[in-house]
Amino acid sequence: MEKVAGFDYFEVEFTKDGKIEDRSKAGELTDHLSGDEVTDLIVLAHGWNNDMDEARRLYERLLKSVSAQIDEAGLNDRSLAVLAVLWPSKRFAEEDLIAGSGASLSGVPDDTELVERLEGLKGIFDDPRADEYLDRAKDLIPRLEQDKEAQKELVDLIRSALRDDGADDEDASDQFFALPGDEIMSRLAIPDVQTGSAPVAGTGGVASMTRTEDLPPSQGRAAGIGDWVENARNAARNLLNFATYYQMKARAGTVGSGGVYEVLRMTRDAHPNLRLHLVGHSFGGRLVTAATTGPSGQPPVVVDSLMLLQAAFSHLGFAKDYEGGKDGFFRSMITGKAVTGPSLITHTDNDRAVGLAYPLASRIARQVAAGLGDKNDRYGGIGRNGAQMTPEAKNAVLLTSSGSYQFDRGGMYNLRSDDFISNHSDVTGGEVAHALIAAIAVT
Repeated sequence: MEKVAGFDYFEVEFTKDGKIEDRSKAGELTDHLSGDEVTDLIVLAHGWNNDMDEARRLYERLLKSVSAQIDEAGLNDRSLAVLAVLWPSKRFAEEDLIAGSGASLSGVPDDTELVERLEGLKGIFDDPRADEYLDRAKDLIPRLEQDKEAQKELVDLIRSALRDDGADDEDASDQFFALPGDEIMSRLAIPDVQTGSAPVAGTGGVASMTRTEDLPPSQGRAAGIGDWVENARNAARNLLNFATYYQMKARAGTVGSGGVYEVLRMTRDAHPNLRLHLVGHSFGGRLVTAATTGPSGQPPVVVDSLMLLQAAFSHLGFAKDYEGGKDGFFRSMITGKAVTGPSLITHTDNDRAVGLAYPLASRIARQVAAGLGDKNDRYGGIGRNGAQMTPEAKNAVLLTSSGSYQFDRGGMYNLRSDDFISNHSDVTGGEVAHALIAAIAVT
């Protein structure tokens, strides 16, 4: 048994299709829990910008922050162990962290950059022929500017590398698969710029959305951008970013509702009094939410607390009746009372990665909002804005390490974290650990 920051620490690795890689590792955890000495199990899930070693370093930093405060939290009578989830994600440079990131700062990509990006995506997509599609896509790059058929073929090749069974309207991925390829390229051709636009009236945290083609020309443009210039190479970069985002979103859900759910289900059934605390960063937030919600037709795994650290999924994920009677994809986690203790959601405008991921969806849907990716955008990320149109969610702030929280059992809290989380990966500090410990203490 390994120790990390003083905690009994167990790693379980999962395949890209959601299977447990080595069942003996899960067995080691099960054997350890059978002694009934452990009272609380913390389950950690990393994001998609972590290879295995980086995930381990993130876990170690967070656990050291937790360990440094555990004695002051009044938890001396509890014994905490850790399950570290390792799932196949791809390490990217910071500017590629999530679709729509700040790559625009380097200007319009040239053909060489796009070919290199296609080569760098090899091995990331699930389709067994995906690398073949990427090689074929490389040959299209020099023709993109002048050849609409090449643009259409590029989209079709990239979509062929993806499964569409994870598509939904929370990130416009349903339209991404349904629209003609040349139309997708046209909609994604806007340069990678984040700016505000003229507000569109609305209530409830998400503004009423208007399609740009339904607006007069003077209203169909974001203030400060000027005319949007259609550029096929911009569109190609946005296409690759969105496809990569979609693949990792789908994989996080598959791993969460598959193997991680299985491990948690077995653990809960064998140890009904064990307290389970799920912590997910980035797409790991989607993973742990899918793990407690469970696959379709299966009961949820009831857990004692949930902490989403700069989670990369829609800010409407827990929403009630956000549009024409639709509920968020993970609404059942709330209605099914899958979390008996506090659910904490850190969010901040400092998170450029999540903050700029979902405006690509706005472009695909051709809608304008009060600000690209903010709480008024139909397509915004929960790691930037917290849970929107979710009646149960209370707005609060991430406190200093000496601050006092008043979390309620079963409560959901949007913790604005501007003062302590400086970027997407800055989630291991003492303030984050203090909030996690406060949530555990309530259970």
